[in-house]
Amino acid sequence: MAPYRRKRSVNAAELLSCRNRGIHDAGTLMRHIGIFVTLQENRTFFKVWSKTSKSQIMYENGKIYFENYQKCYSSVHAEPQRLYKLPQRSKQEKIEDALLCQSPLDKTLPSPADHKSSLLALTANNWLYRLSAETGKELQKVYLSPNYKFRYLGWDVSQEIFYVKSVQKKETPLARQAGFIQNTVMHLAIFNVFPLQIVGILEINKKAFGNGVTDVVLSQGVLAVSYSNKSVKLYSFEHIVQKVCIKKLTLGKQSALLGNKTVGDAPFGIPLNIQITDSPPVLFEVSCSNNGVQIGGYPWHYIYTPPHKRHKGTHHICSLKDSTMATNGIQNMNCCSLESDGIFFHPDDSGRIIHVGPTTINAEWDRTYMYFHHLRKHIVSAFLLLQQAPQVTVTSSGRTVKRRFHQLDDDPCQETFRMVEYEDELDLLAVVITNGKEGEGKAHIRLHDNQSGKLQRRVDLVEPWDETYRHEVLFDKDTIVHIEQKNTSFCCHVYKLKTTRK
Repeated sequence: MAPYRRKRSVNAAELLSCRNRGIHDAGTLMRHIGIFVTLQENRTFFKVWSKTSKSQIMYENGKIYFENYQKCYSSVHAEPQRLYKLPQRSKQEKIEDALLCQSPLDKTLPSPADHKSSLLALTANNWLYRLSAETGKELQKVYLSPNYKFRYLGWDVSQEIFYVKSVQKKETPLARQAGFIQNTVMHLAIFNVFPLQIVGILEINKKAFGNGVTDVVLSQGVLAVSYSNKSVKLYSFEHIVQKVCIKKLTLGKQSALLGNKTVGDAPFGIPLNIQITDSPPVLFEVSCSNNGVQIGGYPWHYIYTPPHKRHKGTHHICSLKDSTMATNGIQNMNCCSLESDGIFFHPDDSGRIIHVGPTTINAEWDRTYMYFHHLRKHIVSAFLLLQQAPQVTVTSSGRTVKRRFHQLDDDPCQETFRMVEYEDELDLLAVVITNGKEGEGKAHIRLHDNQSGKLQRRVDLVEPWDETYRHEVLFDKDTIVHIEQKNTSFCCHVYKLKTTRK
């Protein structure tokens, strides 16, 4: 099941395609130049800008969004500058969710406007807008449906599609008393994105997928369905479309499913054209805690925690092909902390697994080879470590003092790993570390070489760090963005790489 890979010569078009998809061999020279500029001794990060908001703040690829995407600022300049402000919207027209869309470099699209970066915005009244990412100008709009309430957007990047997910349909007590059975759970509207075109609206129902469906996501061409019994099932989306798609649809064209009305126009929207009546074949199924399963690596593996109390705090790594446990495939950080440790496949596609605890970050190298058809996994020693305060201290008089309680590994009064961010263009890991020794929480960011873990630079955050609220730190080439919550408001801090004066 591992993708076949071999070295070969590539032409310019292929290099552009690889660069666009984030495959780093295509951008090695630019990455080395970027690392050189970032790590020069006479250059360091300075805080240049802060802005507060009463609503959540979002950052994506050099753009900062405020007030439910109504205001957009660009962070590529020395200081963030406002790109646009959208006209005031009513409550019914409020933007519920949005995705930033950038066209591929290696494709010729029907219209020059299709090549421009755009914001896909879903409103409360079921309109999907495509707005210019630079000006906010409306480029295209699609009415989804008068029958389903859509609220969420999601990417399936590898397939160049996105989906719009409706809210779940719940059975009311009155309906249950009357013997009415609610078969439909939710709907997904699936679109190709380059250019924007409808694939169809898919109905998720109990007859096809069973009872207890709690959530559905689309990723890597796979429909992942979560259930209330703590299981996850994977289905082939391509197989579903091929088997049960009633009729292909085209935005702006008439359809017999709408009584020859135009697809995507109000008040008709997009008709239901992917309706499953029989259970599709299950590609993969696993029971896991919190419906959490991750798939990645070469060959394909999955990480999950079994839904049993004795497995709490452990992460199991198994082959996707036959569910064989990898050698050293049960990982346990053995930490005593309020926040649970996190584990994920490294986004650099190296096959490594990053395991983050309060005082340790392990890079678990997924070096695989076939030996009696079993996977062999070799675990690299601790990638990064923090020195914790000892449980026994000695006073100036020589008296030994023992603590009466065991301090948590993520106690705010000591250094603690909080999050890890990967900068793919520089091949650096940004590790956020907090320390509240002096009563006020402080944080700094350590930039580490992604391959060796060697510390390259330290960046101190000026603003205090309050652990009781949510934080997000993003590292994007010469820019660091820290978004924090403060009571009922939010604040965005921007740091830029600048040359220091001698």
